[in-house]
Amino acid sequence: MSAEHPIRLANEDDVPNIARIVNDWVDRTDWMPRGEAPEVLQSFIADALPEREIYLIGDPPEGYLSLNPETNHIGALYTDRPGHGLGKALLDCAKSGRDTLQLWTHEPNRAAQRFYAREGFSVVERNEKGGDGLPELRMEWHR
Repeated sequence: MSAEHPIRLANEDDVPNIARIVNDWVDRTDWMPRGEAPEVLQSFIADALPEREIYLIGDPPEGYLSLNPETNHIGALYTDRPGHGLGKALLDCAKSGRDTLQLWTHEPNRAAQRFYAREGFSVVERNEKGGDGLPELRMEWHR
């Protein structure tokens, strides 16, 4: 990771930037319904912060990854600039010191599935209706 894109753990002051990253993604993704108001999403992120390892990339933050360290489950990975190596850098950080990772991705999100496949993830399960009503795929990575 270059000094241009430092990665660090998030703190409470970062919650508005994390929420902005997700809300901007929802706003620019035509197949993703707006499930929660922006302020509700920000509250969810604040509530999750103590239980997760949340990594930020960039200063100001341009992306984040939320990881449950007990289950090695990635709950979120979003960047402002897909295709610029930010997601890969965050994922490499999450892989460090771990033998396995898992995540759910929306089935319509073909770009994310291609990215995760390039990073060594495989589809292991399908859920017809995820929490937001869209079909999801569970993917796993093993060292």
